[in-house]
Amino acid sequence: MPITFAILAATLFGLSTPFAKLLVSNIPPVALAGLLYLGAFLGLGLYVVLRRVVSGQHVTPSSALRKADLPWLAGAILSGGILAPISLMIGLTLISGFSASLLLNMEGVATAVIATMLFKEGLGRRLVIALVCVTAAGVLLSWDPSQGTWNIVGFMLLILAGFGWGLDNNLTRNICGRDPVQIALAKGGLAGSASLAIAIALGLNISIDAQILWALVLGAVSYGASLVFFVLALQGLGATRTGVFFSLGPFVGAIVSIIVLEEWLGWVVLPALALMALGVLALVNERHSHEHGHEDATHAHIHTHGDSSHIHCHTEPVREPHNHEHTHKAAVHDHVHWPDIHHRHTHD
Repeated sequence: MPITFAILAATLFGLSTPFAKLLVSNIPPVALAGLLYLGAFLGLGLYVVLRRVVSGQHVTPSSALRKADLPWLAGAILSGGILAPISLMIGLTLISGFSASLLLNMEGVATAVIATMLFKEGLGRRLVIALVCVTAAGVLLSWDPSQGTWNIVGFMLLILAGFGWGLDNNLTRNICGRDPVQIALAKGGLAGSASLAIAIALGLNISIDAQILWALVLGAVSYGASLVFFVLALQGLGATRTGVFFSLGPFVGAIVSIIVLEEWLGWVVLPALALMALGVLALVNERHSHEHGHEDATHAHIHTHGDSSHIHCHTEPVREPHNHEHTHKAAVHDHVHWPDIHHRHTHD
């Protein structure tokens, strides 16, 4: 199930780049970044209202955001909600939607690097291979066939966007046990408002027309729904491995760019695609196993009773999956695992 969530998140987000390329010619980049996140906020807000009316579901106290979560949330909003999308939208004015889509594989690379350096997640040999392959492909994709030059500025902006979202992923993993819709609402509302405020402060000309509506719709689907699925994936996979499957999104964006934007970069596409594919395959096939211990832990997150770590009783019938506060007993064992919500330990 976490892998399915990650693939859904990647596909929806991958659609954003080529369609944003169409919109950025009429909407200033900073304003477009804000509109996309406001669209996520409005779309998810409508979903929450309908969910309460139809099924009576609401955020449980155990899964609601808390005061201790605010620093992590603020950092995620600044890096992934403001810095990254603004960098991407400006980059889209300099390079093709095809190149920008594939260059967003830098997010998976950045997520792995930051997870290893700051949060001590294990970095296996296959992850190193993936870092080299994706970086080399990114250099190739900075080639501008229309000018016969390397567009280094566009390339660097996409790298900045990737590292912004990579930091966002690692910060969000620390609160991924909270309600994913609530997290996405907070990100969408605050990040969207901040970017639009910046656009207005800069005196950018924002025309009130149908383009704004399309930007909001794109944001609701590609940022809002995608973010909810991404947070659900984080719970089961951890930041690095979620970033692995999220790397499929750029390929979706590249394919859509060829169809919708009719873009093609010439000979550099073939080695770049091969390197990107090799990098993603290396990440997907990475395995991590060693003896490790679990302390007693009480937390809340979405889970099912289908695995050995979540065998407990309920006084009333429950749906699968479900979310409530539960306790894990201390244990020491050895098995293949990912740095998910149950495996947050450091490595020497």
